[in-house]
Parts: sequence; C-alpha cells; structure tokens
Amino acid sequence: GGAAEAQKGAAAPPLPLRAAEEGVLLLCCALPEDTVRPLTLPQFEALGRRVRLLGSGASDPLGEVTARELRRLGYDEGQCARILALLARREKLRRYLTAAERAGIRPVTRLSASYPARLWQALGTRCPAVLFAKGDPVLASARCITVVGSRELTAEGRTFAETAGRLIAEAGLTLCSGGAIGADLAAQEACLAHGGSAVIFPAGPLTDCPAQARTLYLAEQAFDAPFSAARALTRNRYLHAMGEKTLAAQCTRCSGGTWEGAVENLRRGYSPVFVHADGTEGARALIARGAVPVTRLHDLDELQPAQL
Repeated sequence: GGAAEAQKGAAAPPLPLRAAEEGVLLLCCALPEDTVRPLTLPQFEALGRRVRLLGSGASDPLGEVTARELRRLGYDEGQCARILALLARREKLRRYLTAAERAGIRPVTRLSASYPARLWQALGTRCPAVLFAKGDPVLASARCITVVGSRELTAEGRTFAETAGRLIAEAGLTLCSGGAIGADLAAQEACLAHGGSAVIFPAGPLTDCPAQARTLYLAEQAFDAPFSAARALTRNRYLHAMGEKTLAAQCTRCSGGTWEGAVENLRRGYSPVFVHADGTEGARALIARGAVPVTRLHDLDELQPAQL
C-alpha cells in the first residue's frame, strides 16, 4: 500500500505555473523546432529592468507588453517582433511541458520556491533564468560540495575523487557533479555507494539520465537539448556556484572544462577551490591562481579557504 501511494504521489501533476513563471519560460526556454531564439541572460535582465519602468501593477507584467510599449522602452521593430513572438508561444510551451512531465521532468524558474538558493547567492543575475529538474526536488536546497576533474584520470586522481565522494556522503552533505566520465562519475558513484546524495548538471539531455534514488539532475533552458561544448562549459559555472567548496581531483593546464571552470571560479569567487596537489602543471597553475593545495584528503572540515 505505502509503495503504491508513493508512486501515485510521484505521478501527481505539478502545481499550475504562476503567470509570471510562465512569462520567464516563454522568454527563456528553448523549444524544439522553434525559429525564435530565446533571450540570452543579459537580454532577459535588460528586458526585466525596462518592463519594471512601465510601472504596471499587474501580477503578470510581461503579459501586458505590447509593441507600442516595447518601442517606448527603446526596442526597435526587430526586437519588438522577437519578444512578442516569444511571449506568443504559450501553446508550444504547454506541449513541451506536458512532454517533460511525462518524462518525470519539471521546470524551475528563478521565481520558483524550489529554485536552488545557492545559485542565486553565488551568481546573482548570472544564474540561469530557467532550469529543468529530474529527481529529488529536496536536493535543490541541500548543502553541497562540488567535485570536478579530468575525464582521463590517473590512479591518484581517481582515488582522490572517490575519497571525496565517500567523505561527502559520510558528512551528510550532497555531492555536486557534472556527471561526466572520469572524476565526476568516480566521485558520484562513491558518494551514492556510501548512502550519499548527488545534484548533477549534465551537459546533455535529461531524458538520457537514469532515474535513481537520492539524485537530482538539473539542466539549463531545455530538458532535451543535445550535448555541446558550449553547454558543458556553461554548466561548469553552476557546479562551482552550487558547492560550498569545490574540489578539483585533477586538471590539465589551460585546457578543458575543469581548468576553465576553476579559473573562472577563482576570478569571481563562487566557492573556495581546493586542488589535489599531485605535482602536475595543472595543479601548480591553479595553486598559483589562489586554489588551496590538498596533499591528503581525509577530513572535509580541514579544507579551509586560503587566508588573503
């Protein structure tokens, strides 16, 4: 009886979207076979600032936008047409969200109560306007430690990643990972094997991600977008922002997502970066940029940010 009830609850339809949330999805969601490009984050931010200048008291100010108002806000005819075309995609969006629901996937916008607070705190307006989520929604607010690293690991790098995953589970924290082969998967499997949980930002479609307990998958802008190098690089920012600390198991200097993500993090301060001090050029270069060297990983509490 209990299992059947739980299954019924999991299959229950989600609460209807608020009008303002639907507006964010219409503007920022990438729908399949759609000729209208969704707004980029800077474009979405700019529109939000301009719309607020309208002084509308409506709960859905975007729903009140007309070509005349957009022109008054400084948009040219082409920009007006694009914004209005995006806002007119309601039926396409409903079909897309229905397909997502059938696959156990739900939308989460910045206006949603279930949006990951850490992303807001670390990234501000650089955080994604739209996420699609598959798995345990409670994990969106979990305390996370992020593990990143090369796809092709040395034996030492693999041991570091697996140890990190195990320690995260034993500490009652949640692993944040990109789900890629190599360090990501090694840490993820170790964490889950020791009873832990994981928040994963895959660079490919959520429909390819296996449903499993104690796991939440998050993808930006679309749930069915194929893998791309650009998408992989963008999600690295979210990995570093989601974790209270970021551990790099292995890194190649000036090459790959681990390097790019860690360097951006060190420049912008999303989370403290700790790197496996394995003597490689990549590790030395990150340490020179401010990452904290870790020679032996045995206690997460001992990982303290460098004193400035």
